[in-house]
Amino acid sequence: MASARGSEAARAAEIVAALRGRGSERNRAGMARYGIEVATAFGVSIAQLRPMARRLGTDHRLAQALWATGLHEARLLACFVDDPALVTPRQMEAWAHGLDSWDLTDQATTSLFDRSAHAWAKAAEWAGRSDLWTRRAGFALLAGLASHDHAAADAAFLALLPLVERGAFDERNFVRKAVSWALRNVGKRDRALHAAAVACAGRIRAAADARAGGPRGGDPAVRAARWVAADVLRELTDPKVRARLPVTEARLERRRAAAARRAAREPEADRAHRLSGATTSPPAAARRAPPTLRAAAAPPPRPVPGRPPGPPRPARSRNGRRG
Repeated sequence: MASARGSEAARAAEIVAALRGRGSERNRAGMARYGIEVATAFGVSIAQLRPMARRLGTDHRLAQALWATGLHEARLLACFVDDPALVTPRQMEAWAHGLDSWDLTDQATTSLFDRSAHAWAKAAEWAGRSDLWTRRAGFALLAGLASHDHAAADAAFLALLPLVERGAFDERNFVRKAVSWALRNVGKRDRALHAAAVACAGRIRAAADARAGGPRGGDPAVRAARWVAADVLRELTDPKVRARLPVTEARLERRRAAAARRAAREPEADRAHRLSGATTSPPAAARRAPPTLRAAAAPPPRPVPGRPPGPPRPARSRNGRRG
């Protein structure tokens, strides 16, 4: 185990060196203008990081090593390469304490955490916290769940709307924007949730006016709530958004059916392993290995009577070519 940790730390150091070489002071200056913490950043864009993550592949231990560097782009890469099935509540809490900017918060929640088995519990918990980035993470996580959790029922989202109504009165810019993002994503999921989100925005505006004693004026929290309500209603009452709802519902139903079929095919051992929150590879990982690895692990072919054995044939890659 120690040698494995050492090898992943060495890989992380190589990746950090590559990131440093790709850095740009111009990008760092642009990040700073957009409110991103650049003290530990090299100035590598998300457009550059995504292809790197695809080449690295899914690797939970490497993600841990990258996050441990404390460097901005390395932590973003960690969010892209980690395995959501191996993410634990303890890891989510540890990473939440390390969030220091809106872009890292949003990528951690909508590229990784929202696909974990603990996303719903953490969304509800974090949205009630007072820390700036943890609270933003709670609402960003809800926005990610509205986009990516195709199996969730409407009731799961309706249960979190009271947190949205309270969060709208947070005057901090990075929180109120996440609150609006979450409510808008929920409202674009289907027609029932659209109606619920519009009604929620109406309640937020009415509560703000009641607190201020009228439709104008009020403290910073009231102005933040009015801004959230206006931002949500502006998008959700757009005729183009409403016209897309039936299409979105049909797509959601297809994705729900596909998720149900995948769940039905999932081996029982894999399902128990995933729900347990374990941090080791699933039992059936070998069955999902790349073709070249499956070929290497396959038994040798049976000899054909009367034909001398020949050299082994090279395995086919994913594109069907040999070698």
